[in-house]
Amino acid sequence: MKTALLTLAALLAPEIASAAGQHTGGHGTDHGRTNGRAMAIGATAVVAPTRTVEIVMNEDYDADSVYVFDKKELVFAAGETVRLHIVNAGEEVHEFVMDTAAANAEHKEMMVKSPEMAHDDPNSVRLGPGEEAEILWTFGAPGSFEFACLLPGHYEAGMHGPLTVD
Repeated sequence: MKTALLTLAALLAPEIASAAGQHTGGHGTDHGRTNGRAMAIGATAVVAPTRTVEIVMNEDYDADSVYVFDKKELVFAAGETVRLHIVNAGEEVHEFVMDTAAANAEHKEMMVKSPEMAHDDPNSVRLGPGEEAEILWTFGAPGSFEFACLLPGHYEAGMHGPLTVD
């Protein structure tokens, strides 16, 4: 019985880790709650996703926007559960954070003061070059939100976009 439980735990661990994001330590969250507040954008998925959306992060040193996402905007339906497959195809560390513009602005200011701050937020991942991660997410009520990389200088260099929940 003990062996069976350990085997089951080992098989489920990657799924649990991907659903919670990839930052470690830090803010402390609980299934779509950040610092004890419910997230307007939704919560960690508890049901299977209906589709997968790949989001690639990169650099483009010849463009006006040095740091880029391959998606200019993201649109989801209220209540939709999605697998966000995040890929860092660049040569630098990047992160993907989705939240309200106000929450991202607050988080961005914290990142300026502590750029190596560790996180454990279900709505975000930080990836080194060549790394990939998943966020399994159920979007909440309709509204206008934002996705961004909040590492110092990345947002200002173009790494952000609108996220709409219809």
